[in-house]
Amino acid sequence: MIVFVLFLILSNFIGAVSQVLLKKSALEKHKSFIFEYLNFKVILAYALFFTAVFIDLYALKVVPVSFVPIIEASSYIFAIILSRIFFNDKINLLQTAAIFLIIAGICVYVL
Repeated sequence: MIVFVLFLILSNFIGAVSQVLLKKSALEKHKSFIFEYLNFKVILAYALFFTAVFIDLYALKVVPVSFVPIIEASSYIFAIILSRIFFNDKINLLQTAAIFLIIAGICVYVL
């Protein structure tokens, strides 16, 4: 079952990456309205999002549904870390404490 919990976490990571791609595309200037939606970053982001959904569905065949809200909290960790990497956002003390609390909560619930 731990492997399927890891699949859920992977799916959250892939979802966070797709969100970053969508934001990066939204911050760029496009030559026309249609290219705002039909460009490589947007298409890749939606492909990743659908991949994440399929991984979720596969994992939910084994993992109890009660685990999902707990594991979904990992998406906040990924969002903070990816925003630091791709957008140079600063990680403050409150965000660091939140990351550790989320990790502790996931570990307590899963283990």
